[in-house]
Amino acid sequence: MAALLANSAVLGSTVAASAASCSDHESRGYGFRNGHCKVGRFGRGNYLSIGGRDNFSSPWPRLSRDSMRSLAVSSFELMPPPIDNDLHEIMRDEGAEIDDNGVVMTFGNDDEAIAAAEQGVAVVDMSNYGRLRVTGDDRLHFLHNQSTADFKTMKASQGCYTVFTTPTARTIDLAKAWVMTNSVILVLSPSTRKSIFDRLNKYIFFADKVEIEDITDKTYLFSITGPSSDELLRKLNLEEIIGKPFGTHLHYAVEGTPVTIAVGSGFAGEGYSMLLSTSTAGFVWETLLKSGAVPMGATAAERLRVLQGKPAPGSELTDDYNVLEAGLWRTISLTKGCYIGQETIAKLITYNGVKQELWGIELEAAVTPGTPIMVDGQKVGKLTSCTIGRDNSKYFGLGYIKNKAGGAGIQVDVAGVSGTVVDIPFITRSLPE
Repeated sequence: MAALLANSAVLGSTVAASAASCSDHESRGYGFRNGHCKVGRFGRGNYLSIGGRDNFSSPWPRLSRDSMRSLAVSSFELMPPPIDNDLHEIMRDEGAEIDDNGVVMTFGNDDEAIAAAEQGVAVVDMSNYGRLRVTGDDRLHFLHNQSTADFKTMKASQGCYTVFTTPTARTIDLAKAWVMTNSVILVLSPSTRKSIFDRLNKYIFFADKVEIEDITDKTYLFSITGPSSDELLRKLNLEEIIGKPFGTHLHYAVEGTPVTIAVGSGFAGEGYSMLLSTSTAGFVWETLLKSGAVPMGATAAERLRVLQGKPAPGSELTDDYNVLEAGLWRTISLTKGCYIGQETIAKLITYNGVKQELWGIELEAAVTPGTPIMVDGQKVGKLTSCTIGRDNSKYFGLGYIKNKAGGAGIQVDVAGVSGTVVDIPFITRSLPE
C-alpha cells in the first residue's frame, strides 16, 4: 500500500508528461490506458473525438488534449488483478436478489442501507432509470421549450432538475439533466423512459437539428448518497468536484473508459451520481464498497424516497397534481419564456393558486395508497405512498393535503389509522430566493 500511495502521489505529473509525448492517445480517443505509456487506470480529463468526429454512440463529450488532466485514485489500484466485471455476478456474491428485469431489489440489508444513507454513505445501482442523450445544434433550445428548466443559460459541465409537464402543468416526471460539450444527458424515472422518449421525438420538427438516443442499455448509473459522500470521494482523491453546485459534472477515466461524476444523487442531502460504461461498472462498484459505501437495493431506495418526500411518477406525479403542489418549485424558471405548462404555472404563482401541497405523514400502521386523508371527519387529501417508517413512526406516508386544513403538526385519520403530518426534506414550498 505504501508503494501504491507513493505511485499515486506522482501520477498527476507523470500523466501530464506522458500525454504531451504520446500522440497515440489522441488517435485512440480513449484517454489513458493501463500499460500504455505506463499511466495509471484512473484519469481525469476531457475525451477526444475519434478520428476528429463526434462519437454519437457514446454518452460522453469530446474534450481537447490541452484540458486533459489526471487524478490519482489510490483505491483504484494501478495494476489490479484481473476480475470478472459482470456487475450482477459481483452483486449476487454480495447477497443481491435480482428480479427478472435485472433490477437489484435488495442485498438483505435494507435497514442497514437506510441507516447508511442517513448517517454514513450508501451506493445504489440506479441503472433501471432511463438515460437519454440529446444531441444536435438545437438541443438546448429544444429542451428549453419542453420542460421547466432554463436550458438556454446553461453551460457545459452544469446540470439541473427539470420537470416534464402537461399543457396544464400536471406532472409527468422529475428528471436530472447534465449539459455536456456536445450533448445533454437526461435521467428519467423507469416508468417514463419510453413515454418521454416518444414525446420528445414527437416535437422534433423537420428543420430542428436535434437527435435523441436512448443510452440506458449502454451505460450504468450509480447513486452515492449520505452525509459521508464527500468523505468517500476524498478517499478516491476526487476532491475536485466536492462543494460544486448541484448538477456540476466532471469526466474521469477507468481503464481508458469514461466515467462521469455529477453532484446530486437523486435523493435529498449530500450525494453524487456516476454514469459509466458496462465494462467498468463491476470494478467501480467493488471499489466504492471497499471504500466504505453500503450497498442499497431498489426496495430500500424506494423506502428512502418516501421517507425523504421525493415525488415519483404514478404516485405523487400524476395528472391529478401540478408541479407546484408537488413541491418542485426549484425546478421552475419564471424568466425563460414559453414552454409546455408555462402559462398555467405562471397563473398559479401570480394568483396564489396552490390549494394543496405534498406532506409526510407518520402513521401508526400501514395504509393503502389512494386512501382519503381525514381531519375531523372531513376529507382533506389523499395518501399517495406508504412505507416502513423510522424512529417513533411505525410507518411513513406521503400525501396531498389541502392548505386550509393546515400543515406540519396536524393530526389526521387515514382509514382509521392515526397520523401526524410532518415536513419532508426533498421538496420546497416557494421559489428560491
